[in-house]
Amino acid sequence: MKAQLLLMHGAGASTQSPFMQQLTLALTEHNIQVSLFDFAYMQQREISGSKRPAPKAALLVPELSSVLSTLPGDLPLFIGGKSMGGRIASLWAALEPDIQMQSARRVQGVFAYGYPFHPPKKTQWRIAHFSNLSMPLCIIQGERDPFGHRLEVEAHLWPKVTLQWLTTADHDFKPLQRSGVNQAQLIAQAALITSESIDAIISKT
Repeated sequence: MKAQLLLMHGAGASTQSPFMQQLTLALTEHNIQVSLFDFAYMQQREISGSKRPAPKAALLVPELSSVLSTLPGDLPLFIGGKSMGGRIASLWAALEPDIQMQSARRVQGVFAYGYPFHPPKKTQWRIAHFSNLSMPLCIIQGERDPFGHRLEVEAHLWPKVTLQWLTTADHDFKPLQRSGVNQAQLIAQAALITSESIDAIISKT
């Protein structure tokens, strides 16, 4: 394995969701060791069967800090997640460096699979912390994602953020039929982008 990726779920489904499991398998095929993490609220949902909503994002960042301090291994470490999970990872990456260093291992980059730039049909953008990122953030986004589609997002530029677009894909990487590709192929493409990005980051360290 060439790297380790701590991967977190979106707001509404755990790491056992079909999307997360397909992505994990695709990443593993690129020699990326994936560690899956469910936040406490999602663990309780899985046990009780309730549909309790996710806490505010800022309340989940300490959970990420705690799990980072327990990760074993000496592979280059990256963090990320689907939608909300990617947002939490990016918020952690914008913390003060001395707080980040409390983790047992150094994180080299962040990956967001369908970043929730804003709620659908609303204008409350979740990007204020992008200017404080201390490491690269790679966002892999569907072109027609209602949480941030290509035309509106490409109007912005952030120094440490790179955007990779998936053809006609939505928030779950499901494309339009006319695109000629399917969700599984786009998840595989996202894994390839991740692998190539990891190689590029590692080569610079």
